[in-house]
Amino acid sequence: MQQPSQELQTAIRAAQAAGAIMRERCGELSSSDIQAKESKDFVTVVDKACEAAISATIAESFPNDSMLCEEGTVMDGSSGRTWIVDPLDGTLNFIHSFPVFSVSIALRDSNQQLVAGVVYQPILNELFTAERGQGAYLNGKRIAVSARTDKESFLMATGLPFTNYSDYLDSSIVMLKEVIADSAGIRRAGSAAIDLAYTACGRFDGFWEYRLFPWDFSAGVLLVREAGGTVTNFSGSEDVFSSQSIIAGSEVTHPLLLSIAKRSFPE
Repeated sequence: MQQPSQELQTAIRAAQAAGAIMRERCGELSSSDIQAKESKDFVTVVDKACEAAISATIAESFPNDSMLCEEGTVMDGSSGRTWIVDPLDGTLNFIHSFPVFSVSIALRDSNQQLVAGVVYQPILNELFTAERGQGAYLNGKRIAVSARTDKESFLMATGLPFTNYSDYLDSSIVMLKEVIADSAGIRRAGSAAIDLAYTACGRFDGFWEYRLFPWDFSAGVLLVREAGGTVTNFSGSEDVFSSQSIIAGSEVTHPLLLSIAKRSFPE
């Protein structure tokens, strides 16, 4: 692994600072520490503390960059670059002390290209990193997407509808049924950033989810692509920012998931 850029080093510092807050507070929340943003969607004092730590770290090193964070921190910089941040991806898991949650930080340049990304899972101390054209890494070791080709061995990942889903619940169930038939199993971890990182390192053979936001997927998309995988939306376009749907996988699993998505989610 070559020397990380200043941008990636900054993202790593920010992610690790947020991860330290998560480790300290996991299992320690009281009801007053949790608020409902909308039905079944929550934010905690830890989400906000992590976002503050991340945004301060980035702003100190790159004060002219913009920032887009899930919990509302916005910076309008002059550089044309944007940091896209989910300070705690898997908040519901965190609230329940289910130890599957992460930090996701990505940098998009002035040409709208993802150029750096970090997904950090603090409980396992797993740091996934990538820079455009430089490969993807887990704790400094190069990673690659799955090489499996047998459908009966595939372990797939997805996210399931949990709020405001009346218009796509039926389509989600149709796709779920088809993927069940074309795989050995499906997992729903509760953190899209982790799902994508695990797809990048071959733990999952593929991942799909409908209705995601840029902070959910930006770092993970770069990880999968730099690990040799393919990521598109449900229409097959590589412009993942034009819709809220993501399909990620290998040269075998991505086409499989895409064909099912096109049947299940007609235009």
